[in-house]
Parts: sequence; C-alpha cells; structure tokens
Amino acid sequence: MYMRYFSRLLSAMAGPRPVVLSGPSGAGKSTLLKKLMKEYDSVFGFSVSHTTRNPRPGEENGKDYHYVTREAMQAGIDNGEFIENAVFSGNMYGTSKAAVQDVQAKNLICILDIDMQGVRNIKTTDLNPIYISIQPPSMEVLEKRLRERKTESEENLQKRLNAAKVDMQFSKEPGVFDAIIVNDNLEEAYGQLKNALLEEINKVKKVNMSS
Repeated sequence: MYMRYFSRLLSAMAGPRPVVLSGPSGAGKSTLLKKLMKEYDSVFGFSVSHTTRNPRPGEENGKDYHYVTREAMQAGIDNGEFIENAVFSGNMYGTSKAAVQDVQAKNLICILDIDMQGVRNIKTTDLNPIYISIQPPSMEVLEKRLRERKTESEENLQKRLNAAKVDMQFSKEPGVFDAIIVNDNLEEAYGQLKNALLEEINKVKKVNMSS
C-alpha cells in the first residue's frame, strides 16, 4: 500500500500523467485536440512525433511532426530514444522520450497521438498514461470523411480503411482504454473527452496556481 502510494507520488513529481489518444485516421482526433489545446493552452502540451513520411501541404517541421530520414529514425530507435514506434503505409512513426519529458517538465499534460501498435508498445513501459480511444460512428462515416479530405490515393485510402477496421476491434478489447469516445457529434465527443481528463486538468491548474 505504502509502496504504491510512494510510486504514485514519484510519478506525480515527474510531471502530470500523459494522455494517449488513439483511433483511426478520420475519427476526428485532430479536431478534438485542437479544441482541447485552444481551451486549455496552459494545461496541455503536444508531443511532436517523428516520421519518415513527407510533409502534407501546410504542415510544419517541428510543429506537426519531426520529419526525419529512415536512417536517422532507425538509429534513434536502436539507441532506445523512443517510447513507441510503428510502421504505417510504408512510413515510420514514433514518439521520443525527450518529446514527452519536454512537455512534462513544463507541468503540462503531454498528449500522445498514436496508433494501436504504439498503444501496445506503451503498455509495456512505465509511462502510466490515461488511454483514450476516439472512434467514428461507423465505417461508412469514416470512409466519407477520408474521401472528403482528398489527400489520399485510392490505394492508401483502402489501407487506412482496413487499418480502421482492426483499430475499431482493438478499441473493444477489455482493459486497453480508460475511455472510448464515439465521435458522432463533435460537441458531445468533446464534452466526454474533457470529462475523462478533468481530474488531471484540475491537478495541473492547482499546481500552476500555487507556483
């Protein structure tokens, strides 16, 4: 009991608990994240992931992703610099320990936007985040959203849809996520997201007020 309390105390001292946000492409994670960051800009910090894919129009290096070469990314993984990494559509993605520590050091809740491979990897670490899954209401709605983006080739679109089917099944596995939010109505989904994080948000605000 005391050891458990002591370890919780130590992890609290290291900074707020991070939040793992997962779900298929097109579920609305980015939109919900932007709303969260706008309302609580002094509470949350965004962990910037690394990727070997090319930037999309409007994306900035160091803000949306750290865009790196495959060789540089592999070297970082081999050196144990990453909490999680995965390959999707032929591109490598990953979250570095430094990216999370940078956010926690500012007494901010670090947001990790990662896929299910990453979730499985993080489950094996001592990060102790809050796991939240954002899901679309149906595959039909998801396909419509992805097609409206007009950023994917048909081949990539089918890959994303296939991955989404697996992701939706994964989200139903018992004990994986602390909260599962179906993003059918944006405002309702956002309300659920805030409720799931309210305890941690209040802790950060309390520390900020007393510092």
